[in-house]
Amino acid sequence: MIKLFLNGIAASAGGGLTYLRNVAPHLSARGDVQTTLALSSGRRAEFENLPRTSLLEFKPTRSAAGRFWLEQTRLPAAIRRSGADVLISAGNFALRRSPVPQILLSGNSLYTSADFYRDLRSRREYRMWFGTRIRGILARRSLHWAKSTVAPSAAFADQLRRWSGVDVLSIHHGFDHEQFHDSSTPLSESIQTKLEGADDAFRVLFVSHYSYYRSFETLISALPFLKAAAGGRKFRLVLTCNLNSNDHGGYRPEKARALIRKLGVSEEVVELGTLPYRALSHLYRSCHLYATPAYTETFAHPLVEAMSSGLPIVASDLPVHREICRDAALYFPRFSPQDLAARVLEIASSPGAATDLRTRGIARSRAFSWKNHVQQILELAATLMESRRAVQH
Repeated sequence: MIKLFLNGIAASAGGGLTYLRNVAPHLSARGDVQTTLALSSGRRAEFENLPRTSLLEFKPTRSAAGRFWLEQTRLPAAIRRSGADVLISAGNFALRRSPVPQILLSGNSLYTSADFYRDLRSRREYRMWFGTRIRGILARRSLHWAKSTVAPSAAFADQLRRWSGVDVLSIHHGFDHEQFHDSSTPLSESIQTKLEGADDAFRVLFVSHYSYYRSFETLISALPFLKAAAGGRKFRLVLTCNLNSNDHGGYRPEKARALIRKLGVSEEVVELGTLPYRALSHLYRSCHLYATPAYTETFAHPLVEAMSSGLPIVASDLPVHREICRDAALYFPRFSPQDLAARVLEIASSPGAATDLRTRGIARSRAFSWKNHVQQILELAATLMESRRAVQH
């Protein structure tokens, strides 16, 4: 029996929460694993029925600095009380003095992205720039504090090695095909109404909350090129966010909203707002193509979801995107709306090309498994335990 302490306090939304929702059930299904899961209060209901899983709730803090201080001061004692053999830190920051061997899961490329810092300066987001720099310093130190660091892709692992000088392992995040596609949560009536308004259009989907590094402006700027070259065919960009809302985790969508007005593409942009995760499979199947213009990424779960759903993909030419999709996508130079539009048109005008990408994508998506991810993490944890015992003896 291996006893794990999984620090998921940072998982409040996005990839962090997706990770816990998938990994915790797989750990609990193992008869040889006992897990203590640390969570922000309010998340208990999602995990309280998992067997062999004990939950610890911590009051959420408003800042990354507050969370960092909470973890450094309160987690060591909690880890000792749990009797854990190994700590898994899932929030990019490690404990400086962990009482047990520590696996750090590092999954934030913003700290290492020159494009992101340049983007923040161009938007005059100086406070965010400074905060990201400070968190980046702590994240880099965390790589040295952890016994082992794991990245969700080989491309990001290479980036972390160059950034920190520390060896980093690569273990792909997973995907549960049956669970994703056997969803029992249909699209709401309001969402279906919005999609029905685009029934006669070629629908390009982008699943993301609004953030600068996802480069929404590149995607929006591609719409006039699509309109000009489409020969009367309609295109719609379907977004899983609301650009008229200011609830975007500190990212301000004013630039994107102004760009839509300036380019005269309001009719082409369909803003659905946030959807429940269990309804996403229905959304993928209602669209014709998935596009991501992100200029930095670590894994990008929606790419695997899109491939599994049979959507051809157009992606910015990042090493991470090529690693995840391989030949199941067409690529364009990041920040180039003209080339993005050209790749979309290439697929929209060629049913054969779309079918080829669809077939490759479905096959490629099968390479990702949460069960395999958990198995590799447990093998790493067992290795760290054996190394500790050897040193003690």
